[in-house]
Amino acid sequence: MTVVSPSALSPAHEALLGHVPIGPHSVIEAETESYEHEGLALEGYLARDVQADERKPGVLILHDWHGVGDNVKMRAQMLARLGYVAFAADLYGADVRPEGDAASAEAGKYYRDLPLLRARVAAGFSWLRQHPAVDPARLAVIGYCFGGTAALEFARTGAPARGVVSFHGGLITHEPSDANAIAASLLVLTGGDDPVVPDEAVAAFENELRAAPHVDWQVTTYSGAPHAFTIPGGERYRPVADARGWRALVCFLDEVFA
Repeated sequence: MTVVSPSALSPAHEALLGHVPIGPHSVIEAETESYEHEGLALEGYLARDVQADERKPGVLILHDWHGVGDNVKMRAQMLARLGYVAFAADLYGADVRPEGDAASAEAGKYYRDLPLLRARVAAGFSWLRQHPAVDPARLAVIGYCFGGTAALEFARTGAPARGVVSFHGGLITHEPSDANAIAASLLVLTGGDDPVVPDEAVAAFENELRAAPHVDWQVTTYSGAPHAFTIPGGERYRPVADARGWRALVCFLDEVFA
């Protein structure tokens, strides 16, 4: 069993990664990948088992407002260990990895321009879909915080993903609604103590989906979980909610890719 990675993760991320074992015949490789959207250079992160002898389902991972970093890299490696080709897309630009208040400002550009956000996700989705190791008929999109919002916005374009998952992402409702365009199954995992996604936002989001009865959706709320409850190493990390969310994701992917 082997892992080849261009850079080490933080101790907290490495510890969590260790909870997913590597298969005895697997060789997991992870590397940065350059691509672009409308002339803007982007840099994502790909993880896969290079010993796989057939095309595998692909999972696109969307980062929080800090950009491509340890959290999505860790999740990509975790998914690769489960047999998926996982690609952490870059929604900001190759040199944009903001911290502090700059992260909020950078994310705000995209919250104010949802068509651009959707298009930036589409660029990563297209890159993954065309990868020779990926089965283009079996694709899913997952996202964390800002990336969770981005994943749900992408679903509203009618994207040909089997499933879309949001971890503690913002739930934006639309008027007029475009929920009828959603083709993917949706899994929304949110925190019961998340001030960014209060109960009324969850209710409004569910009501919008109820008006599109063909959409397959589920929302799970974890008690005591604040915003960013899946990000290890931070004060808002909640290991029980994170573990439950991970199991929910694994079961969901098993279902949509069956």
